[in-house]
Amino acid sequence: MTDLLVAIGLVLAIEGTLYAAFPGPLKRMMSQAIETPDQVLRIAGVAVLAVGVLVVWMARG
Repeated sequence: MTDLLVAIGLVLAIEGTLYAAFPGPLKRMMSQAIETPDQVLRIAGVAVLAVGVLVVWMARG
């Protein structure tokens, strides 16, 4: 459970850093995401999920 909380905290820290450092580009990216078809976002999400699981699996190995 501690690892999960650390992982969530790390995600929040990284996202917060991106929003603080690059607010304009992130706003543009969000507006482009709204125009992207759901299926494309879904496929990209599954691909990123798979890479994330692979990275964690290799790191914890």
